[in-house]
Amino acid sequence: MEVFLINKMTYLKRQEIGKFWPVPRKGTKYLAVSTHNKSDSIPLVVVMRDILKLVRNKKELKKLIGEKQILVNKKEIKETNYPICLFDIISFPHSKKNFKAVLSEKKKFAFDEISEKESDIKAFKIIGKKILKGNKIQVNLSDGRNIIMKDKVNVDDSIVLNLKENKPKKIINLENGKIAYIIKGKHAGKKGKIVDIIERGGKKLVKINGINKINVWIKNIIVIEE
Repeated sequence: MEVFLINKMTYLKRQEIGKFWPVPRKGTKYLAVSTHNKSDSIPLVVVMRDILKLVRNKKELKKLIGEKQILVNKKEIKETNYPICLFDIISFPHSKKNFKAVLSEKKKFAFDEISEKESDIKAFKIIGKKILKGNKIQVNLSDGRNIIMKDKVNVDDSIVLNLKENKPKKIINLENGKIAYIIKGKHAGKKGKIVDIIERGGKKLVKINGINKINVWIKNIIVIEE
């Protein structure tokens, strides 16, 4: 990814956008770049203008942001290039509409409209943990945040957070019978029931029974509930 600075603004050549961007490769030469998480996200302005088509330009988006009409994961944002990552939820309090970023079977971001109740929660993968004093556990989540909790959890489990309260609502253990959503690799966008978890070369491999049985490295999935 080669990023360019034009008139003090950061842009990316359209031909170099991520394969998961559901926008045409032909068009204006440059597109905006997210303020951070550049390789795993699409900037809000591109989502709003080119995908959801809810604004015509950055000026209209700035107006909505200034009027506090847009929330991402229930938080007010201030940047037009704010990164929208997989499973992020964009909410519009005035219209009570909510959209969740998912992967289509073509491995591209899609935005499903969800209910107000569904927009209050989001699942995060646990990517690290450590024990603190008082038998408290600090878990590191896939979006970079850390949470202190007392419940027993393992790396690669998932935590469902109440986004309004920023508190854990539920733990989803990585185990047989749970639903795995594939977030990376050639099977990205597919999901199915976990039927086995095995060790191979010091790494964990998950066997998933979907339309066809597939094997996926554990780093490429998040366990969810349906």
